[in-house]
Amino acid sequence: MQLKWNYTTPTAEQANAAKELGAKLNISPVLARLLIKRGITTESAAKRFFRPLLSDLIDPFLMKDMDIAVDRLDDAMGRKERIIVYGDYDVDGCTAVALVYKFLRQFYSNIEYYIPDRYEEGYGISKKALAYAKETNVKLIIILDSGIKAIEEIAYAKELGIDFIICDHHLPEDVMPPAVAILNPKRNDDTYPFKHLSGCGVGFKFMQAFAKHNNIPFSKLIPLLDFCAVSIAADLVPVTNENRILAFHGLKQLNHNPNIGLQAIIDICGLTERELTMNDIIFKIGPRINASGRMEKGKESVDLLVERDLSTALRLAKHIDEYNDKRKDVDRQMTEEANQIVERLESQKQQTSIVLYDEHWNKGVIGIVASRLTEIYYRPTIVLTRDGDLATGSARSVAGFDLYSAIKSCSDLLQNFGGHTYAAGLSLKWENVKEFRIRFQQYVDEHILPEQKEAIVDIDAILDFKDITKKLHSDLKKFAPFGPKNPKPLFCTKDVFDFGTSKVVGREQEHIKLELVDSKSNNIMNGIAFGQSKSAKYIKSKRSFDITYTIEDNIFKRNAIQLQIEEIRPPEE
Repeated sequence: MQLKWNYTTPTAEQANAAKELGAKLNISPVLARLLIKRGITTESAAKRFFRPLLSDLIDPFLMKDMDIAVDRLDDAMGRKERIIVYGDYDVDGCTAVALVYKFLRQFYSNIEYYIPDRYEEGYGISKKALAYAKETNVKLIIILDSGIKAIEEIAYAKELGIDFIICDHHLPEDVMPPAVAILNPKRNDDTYPFKHLSGCGVGFKFMQAFAKHNNIPFSKLIPLLDFCAVSIAADLVPVTNENRILAFHGLKQLNHNPNIGLQAIIDICGLTERELTMNDIIFKIGPRINASGRMEKGKESVDLLVERDLSTALRLAKHIDEYNDKRKDVDRQMTEEANQIVERLESQKQQTSIVLYDEHWNKGVIGIVASRLTEIYYRPTIVLTRDGDLATGSARSVAGFDLYSAIKSCSDLLQNFGGHTYAAGLSLKWENVKEFRIRFQQYVDEHILPEQKEAIVDIDAILDFKDITKKLHSDLKKFAPFGPKNPKPLFCTKDVFDFGTSKVVGREQEHIKLELVDSKSNNIMNGIAFGQSKSAKYIKSKRSFDITYTIEDNIFKRNAIQLQIEEIRPPEE
């Protein structure tokens, strides 16, 4: 799929504003314009952006029900009640459980954690979990990254004498469960100033409030911020406002003094000798935490994250790494099968959305396959598999299209659903799949906008190679951590040429290692183009081409800059 390049030349007014701000901050006008695009227009706002402060975190008691939640937790501890910390089996859920459990076990011993088995129990609160809680005399369950739609399950738990505190960030319905407290900034009746916390972020705010109420120093929470950074990166929540503060300081913790379980994953990934970024979490750390829940039992990931002994943690991390290798094989096979179905079905080629189902597909991997199909075909995509009498599935969307509303429009056909604008999960009776597919596709046809049907990439600035200095790169790093709403800046250089030394590399000769010059300077720039070996012949033809890229550290050459080239195009395109 070729992306449409979008670049807007700054007006004279915008250029002057960027020049003025750049002079005040001693940064390039190019970077000052990036700040202005992010709504940062003053020197003081820029300094806060570049140096996020933990003291600027929002008062947790501004979140609705926070005082009730803290009081109930205090009562449980005072009465020595048994407590379960309960979470989802994905990265956000596992890090949330690890954070809350690790913090509370410093002060309280009658506590354990519980992650449902994806295959035996499914998503959310299971009957098996409630039976276990009743049997072991649990009086309070703190549920993280789920629970906002568990009306029947929490009502039943109440009959059993078990209270729930919900810490969730998924979109709630009008009717909410009968929990003692519901912490969710997306509640319609919640005035909390920031709405986009991860599930782990909501858990952190709960612990922040508990600490504040009980005069526990905030410094006790700082060692747990690496869990917040991992959840923010993996769950793709906006890296703005409070999330930026948590991610910034969480990455600092991850790089300098990570929790033992995360240190073991870092070692297994071979990342020990480098400065970790949000991308390392997304592509290396996150998939491994996810892997045990996708292939076997998600609890194994939490076992690793809360482990106190490094040698035990390394053994657990190796086991999870094996799950990740298995996951890759299953993922590759299922994506190939799904691609063949799309290519074979004329109806799918013409539709504005994709809905695929196969009763043999692995339930733990369908979310990854949905993501891959969305990237390949750039359409809202749902992938379903069979689970007994039900079809269960994952959905992913394209930029700007509200997938959650599309699924909600078919709610009369569904057993359960939940999620966000861009990602959701759902289940329905197997016999309803065909009707659901028709209805979902009709909704997308009627609501998707023309600009949401093509993949557009926004170019932040057009540079000449002489503009790419060490100072520009150093200043650019201050924009990190990157993620949704604060993407890594993408640049374009036109009319570049192979210096004569570019070559195809990689185990399967799939990448290109480049040495390039542009038409306006004699600067030679190193670059790497992953998975783009098909362009090698054109590059070696001595004709000019245009490139889009991000500016990165060259990890093989200290203090050197490398372009990570996203796309290569002949000038006429």
